[in-house]
Formats: sequence, C-alpha cells, structure tokens
Amino acid sequence: MNFDISHILEHWDYEPGQVVVRKFKGKDGQEKIQLRVDLGLLQMNATGRPDGKRPFGQQSLLDHYISQLEKYREANNGEDENFLLKGEDCSKLQQEAIQYHHRYICLFQLEDYEGVIRDTERNIEAFDFVQHYSESDEMAWALQQFRPQLLMMRIRARGAVALRDNDYAKVIQLIEEGLDEIRNFYREHSRHELLEQSGEIQSLEIWLQEISAKRPLTEREKLESALDEAVKAENYEKAAQVRDALRNLKTT
Repeated sequence: MNFDISHILEHWDYEPGQVVVRKFKGKDGQEKIQLRVDLGLLQMNATGRPDGKRPFGQQSLLDHYISQLEKYREANNGEDENFLLKGEDCSKLQQEAIQYHHRYICLFQLEDYEGVIRDTERNIEAFDFVQHYSESDEMAWALQQFRPQLLMMRIRARGAVALRDNDYAKVIQLIEEGLDEIRNFYREHSRHELLEQSGEIQSLEIWLQEISAKRPLTEREKLESALDEAVKAENYEKAAQVRDALRNLKTT
C-alpha cells in the first residue's frame, strides 16, 4: 500500500484564505468531501458522522448521549434532573461538533445549502444539549461561545435557498431575525461589548444592505419612486396620474 499522497497535493494547490474543497464518490460508493489545507488535506463523508464512525452503534456521539438520557428518564419516572454530562463527555461532544463544523463550511463552499442547514441544526442541538446537562457553566460555554458563527452559517444557508426562488423578502426576514437572535445571545450571556465587535453581526449587516439594494421594487415602491421624480421635475400632470395609480393600488 502506498501511503504517500504527494501526487495528489502536487496537482491540487492550497490557496491561503480560500476554502479549497471538492466532492467525489469514494471506492465504497459513498460521497466524500476533501478540504485542501496547507499541510495536506482533510477527507470526510458527505453524510452521517463526518469521520464515518458509529460510536456505540449510533449515528453520532450526540445520539448516544441522547439515548443514555432516554434510558435515565425511563429508570427515573421521566425525571432527568440529576442527569449530568461530565467534562470528558462535553469535550468529546465538542470534538464531534468540530467535525460537523468543518463539513458545513465545505458544504457552503460547494453550494450544498441544504447540507449546511442540516449540519448547523445538528450542532445547535448538540450545543443545547450540553448547555442543559453540563455539570458546569464553564464547560457549556466552551461550545456556546461558537454559537454566533453557527447561527450565521445557518442564516446564510437559509438565505441562499430563498434567493434561488428570488424571494428577497424572505432573505431580509431571515437576516433580521438572525441578527436579533445573535444579539440576544450576547445579551443573555452578558457579552454586551461583543455587540459592536461581533464579526458575525457585521457580516450579516453588510449582507442585509446588499440584499436590500438588489431587491426588486414592489409595484407600490415603483409608483412612489415615480411620484417623487415627477414632483422633483415639477411634472404635476404626471404626478397626478401616479397618485391616481397609487390610490387604485390601495383599493385592489
């Protein structure tokens, strides 16, 4: 067996600052994703757990712990008050979440937005699980600190799906709701200083401006713009016609 991958790297350059990624079908018939990094490449499965493993026979380690929680509830009359994740458990879940993070970044570059939504929502579920059952706030924060980036990627993916249908109103709604969610996260965790420093908030605000500028005008907005132009040009006959059109629009 030849373990040397130099021949692959020689024909696939690493580009600093760029997400260089490709998808292909492996010898096992499963879709794979490769991410080019400076010292080589990362390979992961396109579905399931990225490394292809099934911890404790489950789809993921998160599924294993959820199964453990369900068993605990069954043994304790539905109660889970004393079910706790130890530091080691939280660390393992964090490492697994990083795998999904790498994959949804790759999937976004590949424009597989449904895959991004799937993996970001999966990680949100993991973050919530650790937040609820971790034995210490410090352990929970080890994951929670990355929630803004996670939320931003989900918003980006959802918005990209809406843009396929030219639903600009939906994209704007998603961004505005997402910004509120990220801001509320910082407030709830007393990280008010990050409201001004957050790269995620700044990125989404810029995107919101871009989408708002590109959004096609509604019929009402077109008429209102035409009215403003007519008034500025002192074309009062035209202005009157546009006003009549606006009134008719309101009654239809």
